[in-house]
Amino acid sequence: MKIQPFHLAIPVKDLEKCRTFYREILDCKEGRSSADWVDFNFFGHQLVLHQKSDFNSLIISNPVDGHDVPIPHFGVVLAWSDWNYLSKKLKDKNINFIIKPCIRFKGEAGEQATLFFNDPENNALEFKAFKNENQLFIK
Repeated sequence: MKIQPFHLAIPVKDLEKCRTFYREILDCKEGRSSADWVDFNFFGHQLVLHQKSDFNSLIISNPVDGHDVPIPHFGVVLAWSDWNYLSKKLKDKNINFIIKPCIRFKGEAGEQATLFFNDPENNALEFKAFKNENQLFIK
């Protein structure tokens, strides 16, 4: 089955602040927009930010491999070299990581590079890469 782009819409209080973040920090190309929402090409997927002035993010986490993983979160599985490039770029831009770039499950099935950070509205993002992409859904 051919993988299709996903569509994700998230609430934000400050649309302009988040618009700048996704465009300038993550280099996402802006698409259609209105006064209350904006589309982005989020690594080939459609991410829509919706202005919601009464949005209140609740931050919770779940322990995974020694880290407190924020729930909910979203992101993209990248190629290993692309993850390394993004990791360096984010470090150079002084991103405050929730979970700093690291290797999870080292030497095990599903070994992966991962990093977590928040956007300006505390929406948690994860970018990861698998040492062996065939192990994405391995048990």
